[in-house]
Amino acid sequence: MKMTHLISVAGLVLSCLSMNAAQAHGDAKPLHGGIVQKANDLSFELVVQADGATIYLMDHGKPMASKGIAGKLTVLQGSNKIEADINEAGDNTLRVMGVKLGKGDKLVAALSNVGGKSMTVRFAIN
Repeated sequence: MKMTHLISVAGLVLSCLSMNAAQAHGDAKPLHGGIVQKANDLSFELVVQADGATIYLMDHGKPMASKGIAGKLTVLQGSNKIEADINEAGDNTLRVMGVKLGKGDKLVAALSNVGGKSMTVRFAIN
């Protein structure tokens, strides 16, 4: 009985070691010098700018149209909470205006109509 148990455990360990890591679709590297996060197989790249931010949308490594997508960006700066609208800005971009973003900020983008769905994307500026 002990030998059978030992062989079963050894087989389980070997099968776990031989599993391949799951690979996400698309490229998670920033294409515009920003911060990339993934949600539902889509990539969102946040690029901080002096007057707000731009969010680029990618679907499996290809630009995704931003038409009809809108939302709200919540920015946590220490104990301060700021909200700003997210609007489509053409092609595969969304734009946030009127917020000053900086190191240490935590952001939550609540988006609607992304392929007919609502989703939340979180960013942290390091």
